[in-house]
Amino acid sequence: MVNPGDTAWVLISTGLVMLMTPGLAFFYGGMVRKKNILGILMQCLIALCVLSIQWVLFGYSLSFAPGEGFWGGLDWVGLSGVGLEPYADYAATIPHQAFMIFQGMFAVITPALIIGAFAERMKFSAFIAFVLLWATFVYDPVCHAVWGVGGFLRELGALDFAGGTVVHINAGIAALATALVIGKRTNIGKSMPVPHNMPFVVLGTALLWFGWFGFNAGSALAANGIAVNAFVVTNTAAATGGLSWALIEWLRNGKPTVFGACSGAVAGLVAITPAAGFVSIIPAIVIGLLVSLFCFTAVSVIKPKFGYDDSLDAFGVHCVGGTWGALATGLFASKALNPAGADGLFFGNPQQFLIQLAAVGATLVYSLAASAAIYKLVDIVIGLRVDEKQEAMGLDLTQHHERAYTVLE
Repeated sequence: MVNPGDTAWVLISTGLVMLMTPGLAFFYGGMVRKKNILGILMQCLIALCVLSIQWVLFGYSLSFAPGEGFWGGLDWVGLSGVGLEPYADYAATIPHQAFMIFQGMFAVITPALIIGAFAERMKFSAFIAFVLLWATFVYDPVCHAVWGVGGFLRELGALDFAGGTVVHINAGIAALATALVIGKRTNIGKSMPVPHNMPFVVLGTALLWFGWFGFNAGSALAANGIAVNAFVVTNTAAATGGLSWALIEWLRNGKPTVFGACSGAVAGLVAITPAAGFVSIIPAIVIGLLVSLFCFTAVSVIKPKFGYDDSLDAFGVHCVGGTWGALATGLFASKALNPAGADGLFFGNPQQFLIQLAAVGATLVYSLAASAAIYKLVDIVIGLRVDEKQEAMGLDLTQHHERAYTVLE
């Protein structure tokens, strides 16, 4: 039976998650050079448009229609059979379409996260082809495997409350594949670009943090105690992550930075995502504290050592943070908090940690290989990268014939 309170909460959460993609646009847009900010904003906007249509036409069916294969199947193409009555296998107290559109916002932001790896150098036409193919052949199968009825990782018992595996590990490892395939930005070794608009980065962080309450607490799919717990631990992990990253910078470099605090807050949000409905407040603090250490190491030590150009650290924050969060779920999950979950290693069930490890490994391997193949295909057919002259001019002018900032005489 449809519960009005649960339905209202899920619809509000859907709006909050939708807001995260424009929030991501400002977060990423502030980091790039001013000649490329409109390119970032446009990519995020078009991802919202293209993937919203893909989702209702066939993406939702491929992800969530019952089935034991690679995808969920085609039973719900065009939302056939997806009506206003609940579908008990996913949510027993909200309309099926409410669940569908809530999940659709996840399907939008996940490919958008990858933009951070190839920022400032991908053709707009190639971007559209990439996000459509990636959503269909990477996001939808992984989503079905983890959350769909008949999905093999769901059957294995993997826990992912709101998308640590489906969203962050999946997009983060795809980001690394993109960075390796597309290559470094021109002259990146001579001078590392700095964020052109830090207030936009802060604005984007605030919008992401705000939207993340819908992302995590909304994944309870009801206005209940699990949603409250997810809300509280989400805020706590974000706050801990932001503070700990600033402290690491302070100790290592002598000064904390606004950019570092924003990065840490987002890392904390990433890491708590898979665990939000399964862990309590002290584990959330531990998760937020350690994720900054892991992600700071990834972006400040590992990336310079290996020399790949993950422009805005999509891999270093989302894949690394998501991996820690998924594994931490296997450590700290407690059935005393959520009987629908499982106990983790620290609550007497080491098997759950091994299951989480298997889910992480399967996602990493599949997404890395499939993403690289899609990039290569798009490169052969369309060509991924703008030429050197266009890159020097910036994507705003060469791809959209616009300027973000106009100085009046």
